[in-house]
Amino acid sequence: MATSCSGAAALGSHTQWLPLRIYADPACVNLSFVRSGQSQRRRWQRELAKCSILPPMERLWTPWRYDYVTRAASGAPDSARATPGVPTALNAWPETPEDDRHCVFCNMIAAVDYAIAHGMPADDAEKAVHLVLRGESCFVCLNAFPYSNGHVLILPYAHVDSLAALDSATASEMIGLAQRLELALRSVYRPHGINFGMNLGEAAGAGVAAHMHMHALPRWIGDTSFITVTADTRVLPETLDTTWVRLREILKK
Repeated sequence: MATSCSGAAALGSHTQWLPLRIYADPACVNLSFVRSGQSQRRRWQRELAKCSILPPMERLWTPWRYDYVTRAASGAPDSARATPGVPTALNAWPETPEDDRHCVFCNMIAAVDYAIAHGMPADDAEKAVHLVLRGESCFVCLNAFPYSNGHVLILPYAHVDSLAALDSATASEMIGLAQRLELALRSVYRPHGINFGMNLGEAAGAGVAAHMHMHALPRWIGDTSFITVTADTRVLPETLDTTWVRLREILKK
């Protein structure tokens, strides 16, 4: 195994070398191409496949999560910090620091309204924050860091932290939107089930505790795979832009 260690530098990637080092039996893998510094991916895969123990390691690209991980604005230096809820496309708002509502959801709506009022097409402004549908007292947007494709949020415009704090008209509209979303999600994604729920308060798991919201989450039997259990990772095959288009089209009908 000592020779395989020196091969790590030749391959130039510890992620490729680790499965070879840990799982591969040197007796069944020809490491001559590693020692000689040849790092062709296909040849490495063929050699590792002889062990029939572990498939070649693949990479799961989730660049849209960069903002969440670093708390930085997309495309901006790490030292720069965006106004919460306001993407680069709408960063003309706030005009002054005092305009910041200090709430990701309130900022999002204010930035969209500002952009539309200053000439940006409504579809473009709403797509920038993945705002799917606007009602009288509530709106629907995509969860920026979804558990699964089709994960959406239903929120009141009012900045309240409790379901009980909503007036009856707003609460009624929220449930009405949940009913519409159930039909839309079933039509678009054909899930085996759907979770609807609220986390009220930080102790209950609310990511934005000050502004209450309802989650709508399509579920499929077996959708919690080994990678979710062992690595706390979800694999999402659809981009947020695609989800936004699919749900917006059906909800606008």
